[in-house]
Amino acid sequence: MDIVVGTHRLLSKDLHYKDLGLLIVDEEQRFGVTHKEKIKQMKANIDVLTLTATPIPRTLHMSMLGVRDLSIIETPPENRFPVQTYVVEFNPSIVKEAIERELTRGGQVYVLYNRVEDIERMTEQVSTLVPEARVSYAHGQMNERELESIILNFLEGESDVLVTTTIIETGVDIPNVNTLIVSNADKMGLSQLYQIRGRVGRSNRVAYSYFTYQPDKVLSEVAERRLQAIKEFTELGSGFKIAMRDLTIRGAGNLLGSQQHGFIDSVGFDLYSQMLKEAIEERKGEKPKEPPFQTELSINVDAYIPERYIPDAKQKIEMYKRFKGAETIEEIADLRDELIDRFGEYPKQVDYLFSMTKIKLIADQEKVEKISEGKEAVTILLTLETTKRIKAAVLVEAAQKLGRGVTVGTQGDQLKLVVKTKDLSDDTLLTHVVTLLEALKRADNKRKTVSVS
Repeated sequence: MDIVVGTHRLLSKDLHYKDLGLLIVDEEQRFGVTHKEKIKQMKANIDVLTLTATPIPRTLHMSMLGVRDLSIIETPPENRFPVQTYVVEFNPSIVKEAIERELTRGGQVYVLYNRVEDIERMTEQVSTLVPEARVSYAHGQMNERELESIILNFLEGESDVLVTTTIIETGVDIPNVNTLIVSNADKMGLSQLYQIRGRVGRSNRVAYSYFTYQPDKVLSEVAERRLQAIKEFTELGSGFKIAMRDLTIRGAGNLLGSQQHGFIDSVGFDLYSQMLKEAIEERKGEKPKEPPFQTELSINVDAYIPERYIPDAKQKIEMYKRFKGAETIEEIADLRDELIDRFGEYPKQVDYLFSMTKIKLIADQEKVEKISEGKEAVTILLTLETTKRIKAAVLVEAAQKLGRGVTVGTQGDQLKLVVKTKDLSDDTLLTHVVTLLEALKRADNKRKTVSVS
């Protein structure tokens, strides 16, 4: 025997393989931690390929970090249409209208109600709303023959509406079912909602899905974000985007622990990702990059992007990342032009943000230990290394041009520049600091080059 196809049973301890070379795992999101640990033990000697429409947060994050390889198939089957998706309060009239519209065009309907104890009551409610519909119900606690009989009857068109639980989430493919009504959708996970929506729209007809929640119920923030995501990502092949949104909602989980989602509270997500990236590079034999020098910067000015200038939170975060990631003066100038082009002339606060970004950039490059504002002055303290290699005369000359409020002195063996803040506006203060840092660049002997003709 060369190939075995089976369920989780293939991972059982009592099964031993003579020469296993490849393991293919379908619907990876349905495997728990115990199964994943078993696969890890097997993976030391075999190749593993996992398939899923919606990777769990930890798997997705690991692939983004380079721990796992990732390939994305975005081409949908031919003649398929995006599922029209609605998120609404549960309303009997909406349910009635949705079922009647589907029956009019000769289709069938799923009503997903995930409570076995009163699924019969829900079935009666649907029958009352649409008396002409033939309604049946199915759930996982039925015996095998009864469940199979109900599903086969529904498949053959002997009933119009199937009230069911999440047992239809995977493995059910009935092209004639093109309307889905989900009760209490706020209690389900995002990838689960996406998988359930995939049960309709499996033909060349436009399908409809209604994700409902109890009337007047105050949804939690997480539930709201899930429902907003399922409503937002309706195009075909959007499982990867859904998984990315799930990653931002639930967090990446622990790489080596048992949690498959959640935040790394102890060190913070950015630091965790950085540490993990460095560990991966070291494991691969790549020489880790030396961390860039960071100047301690503290000047009390209002440097930020006001909400009236960029109201959209996502765009604002994107711009803050661009400010933080600028590595040259030219990039700062390009960002300035882009802001004006996209959002118009910027206010003072944004101008101060540009000045602070330029100050931080030059200070990092020149290894300035810190720039701090006290009660009466801003002090620019150079590191001992920078102090030794610069021409102090260039700084003294620049300080004299700025007036008596700017002085050059020392703190131990380190050079310092002091800008008195009394009677100085924020504009003038920032201009003085930028001017002194630009003079520091000119005074840096290390940056001098010699040309030989």
